[in-house]
Parts: sequence; structure tokens; C-alpha cells
Amino acid sequence: MRFRTLGAADMQAMQEMWVENYRCFRERQTARLAPLTLLVGDNSTGKTSFLAMARALHDVQSLGQLPDFKDEPYDLGSFDEIAHHRSGVAGRASTFAGGLQAGRKRAGYDTSSFDMVFQRDGPSPSPQRIRLASGSTWLSWHFDAAELRAGIGEKQWTSSTSSPRHLANDFDRDDRRLRLGWWLVSDILWRDDLTWKPARNADAPPSTSELARLRIAAAQLRPITAGHSGRPFAAAPVRTKPRRTYDPSSYGRDAEGTYVPMLLADLSARAPERWGSLRGALAKFGSESGLFDEINVKALGKRETEPFQLQVRKYSGRTKGPWRNLIDVGYGVSQALPILTELFRDDSPSMFLLQQPEVHLHPSAQAALGTLFCQIAAGGTQLLVETHSDHLMDRIRMDVRDGTTKLKPGDVSILYFERRNLDVRIHSIEVDAMGNIVGAPEGYRRFFMEEVERSLR
Repeated sequence: MRFRTLGAADMQAMQEMWVENYRCFRERQTARLAPLTLLVGDNSTGKTSFLAMARALHDVQSLGQLPDFKDEPYDLGSFDEIAHHRSGVAGRASTFAGGLQAGRKRAGYDTSSFDMVFQRDGPSPSPQRIRLASGSTWLSWHFDAAELRAGIGEKQWTSSTSSPRHLANDFDRDDRRLRLGWWLVSDILWRDDLTWKPARNADAPPSTSELARLRIAAAQLRPITAGHSGRPFAAAPVRTKPRRTYDPSSYGRDAEGTYVPMLLADLSARAPERWGSLRGALAKFGSESGLFDEINVKALGKRETEPFQLQVRKYSGRTKGPWRNLIDVGYGVSQALPILTELFRDDSPSMFLLQQPEVHLHPSAQAALGTLFCQIAAGGTQLLVETHSDHLMDRIRMDVRDGTTKLKPGDVSILYFERRNLDVRIHSIEVDAMGNIVGAPEGYRRFFMEEVERSLR
């Protein structure tokens, strides 16, 4: 099975992310991200909220658009549902924030950081401040004050333009386009009517060389996340139900994978080479996982506008079994198919946010999915996977230990979300060269150990 491998210039990924006053996270929680990051913990400990913030930060920094915290598959509600609510007199936080650190892999990692503070705008969250930094140079835009602030080392300056507010509102709310992140800061830095005032540890506006340094830093800070090939694919925890017969229609990506049957039928009819490659990759994983050995699109007419069916079949040695409709082989295949299709597509994005990809899969298929994730991540695609499967996690640890792929121990991060009273703490756990868990807190896997001890008694 061949996977898309990104070149050195594209090996750019989130390395660290933090959240504060966000949903169930009161204090700032910082998490180490890797090519393959696994999110584990009890239900309702903020794993899905963490994925939603990852996409929101990506939308601002890489795409320059206003994040939508109600966009599928993450409907987080209004500001009141998103900002952390403290018990007692503290009440609800007036702002919430998130940030990330990312880098491009060259001789080493050139890292940059980006963070954002959100405030209430009616019932919805609205940007209050964005900040970008590289080394000792940083730039931040404050929306309420319509003010750009900058710093180099200990020196800081503030600036304004003759008409700065249009820059903070240069978007069409109907299609949610917005010049944010790097685009906003860069536009302001190059304006002719920009004026600077000295602030902390500065007694004069930035010199010509200092201003040039700020502009160079802004250029280096352009999209630092891994979204070079579009928005991350975010999968819903439960995918679409299979149907016995499908009617051809237009399609586009969606979190539940409703579009996948139409995509496969379209490739089968219009792009035989692409269909052959995708079909082969699906069949190979299907065979290794025990789900199926072959997949097929069966047209029920001679025209592309007529209905079709999805079929799979299994082999027994050299004997090929009968073709069976997707709806007749259990939910495991239909639940895995949308994720597998996206991972194998030749135009797939370079980041995936997956919720419980193991749903309805047998333990052996869950383990095979772990191997697949190692292979995909080793090729340069960043995966953030929320999972409750020990079988998936154990396979990843063993594959790292055995060198099954090029994925190294440092390329895997396990984030353990631990509930502490009404708040949640995120623990960043590592895997060593022997596949052992390193740095786990006392509560990690306590339930499983207690179950084993009870069984032995």
C-alpha cells in the first residue's frame, strides 16, 4: 500500500497546543502534539472540545477565516456554552483562549507560535486579540482598540492607522470569509499610513532596520499550521448509515461521510485510474483487518444518473465469496469506510481530526487501524485521534517498538484527559523505544488495572 508522502517543505505541523478558560479547562492546559497524537480519557473530559479548538486555530492562522464553533462535527454552542463556568462567585469567564506552536522541518524545526483570545459578541464568540511570535519577535492585533503591538527582545511599540477598523472587519458574514491571523497583521504592517509609538523599553519608534525585521518576521509567520492542502478533515464519532441502493447526486466532504458512496461511484465511472488506486488501497486494508477482501461499485443501469450499490466480498483461501451489499455485512465496514476513503484519497488534507474511528470494529480490525495510522503519520500527515480502544493503542506502541514503519517514539504523543473535580487536566505522555508508556500519572489506566486485579482474585 502506497501513501502520499509530503516533501520537506510541507513537513509542517502543530507541535504544541494550549487552551484556557475553555469548556471544562479552567487553568491553561498545554499538550504536546506529534505526527500521531492519541486523545484518551473518560467520557466528557474535553477531548472533542480540544479537537474543535485545534480546527478553530487552524482556520484562523492557515486559512485566515473566522472560526465557527458550531460547524459540524463540533457544535459547541454559544459563548456561554464555550467559556469556562466556575462554581461560586467566580461565575463564567469573560474570555477564553487557545494557542499553538508549529514548525517546518528543515535541518531542524523552525518554530513559530500563534494564539487567540475570544470574547462575547452577542451570543457568539468573537476575536478579541491575535498574537503571532517567532523567537524574540512578536506581533499582536487588539480588535477593541484597533491597535497593532509589536516587540523585538525587550523593546515594544504600538501603532495605529488612519482607518484601522476596516481591517478588523474585512469579511462577508454570509460566507464567513475574514482576513485574520497572518493576513491581518501583514496587511497592517505594510500600510503607508502606519504610525508607531514607543512603549515598554523603547524611547523612539522602530528604526528602519527594526521595522524591516518586523516585516520579515511577519513573512516567516505566514500559515504555520499543517493546512497546506486545505482544512483538516474532521470525522464525526458516528458515521452515516449504509443504504441498500444509492441515487447519484452532487457531493462534498462532510463529517459523517454521507458523500463517500457518491465519490466512489463517480471515480468508478469517470476516473478509472484513480478508482483503481483507491480501490486497491481499500481492499488491502480490508484484507489485513479482516473486514473484506474486495470492494465494488455495482451500477444498476447503463447511465451515470441511474442508481448503484456498494458491495464487498471476502475470500477463503483462493475461493472468492459472493458479492454482498454493504448494508448486509454489519456496521463495521460502513463506519470505517469514510475514514479509510479520506486517508487514501490522493487529494486528502495534511491533517485529520478523528473521533472514535474504531466504532463497531472487531478488536483485530481496531489493531489494524493502529498500524494504518502509523503508516499514514510516517508519510507526513498529522493525525489527532480520539479513541477508547486499547487494541488500537497497543498496536501503535508495538509498531513503534518493532520499527514496522518509520514512525519514531517521539512521533507519538498520548494525551490523557483527567477529570479533577469540575476541571480537567491534560497530561502529555510519551512512548519509549521499547513501546512502554512514559510519564503517565497515577490515574492513567487505573480502571483497567483494578479490573485485572479483580479478575485474578
